[in-house]
Amino acid sequence: MSFVTPTLIALLPGVHLVLGLLLAAWTLCFLLRIVLTWYPQVDLKAGLWPVVALPTEPVLALSRRVIAPIGGVDVTPVIWVGVISLVRELLVGQQGLLSQLLMRSATSGAVA
Repeated sequence: MSFVTPTLIALLPGVHLVLGLLLAAWTLCFLLRIVLTWYPQVDLKAGLWPVVALPTEPVLALSRRVIAPIGGVDVTPVIWVGVISLVRELLVGQQGLLSQLLMRSATSGAVA
């Protein structure tokens, strides 16, 4: 763990929290996009819907070029929920990389 400097250890709890919250919010936006696919008449540029559309539309537009609708249904939001959930679990989940670094720095700090 030679790459973990005292500055990084000091920033790690904040980074862990912010990254976890951002990934959770992004997942929630994609879940709302999944629900909104059931209501195609909803204007994503009106009301509060841009809050959901702005963080999701760039990646959805990119993935729609690669993944065609299945039976007329856009499945890209479902795919992105899975990808973001996996990334969140790998980074800030209970056994995630940042969580393990946090625990290791806490135990080594308590011993030292």
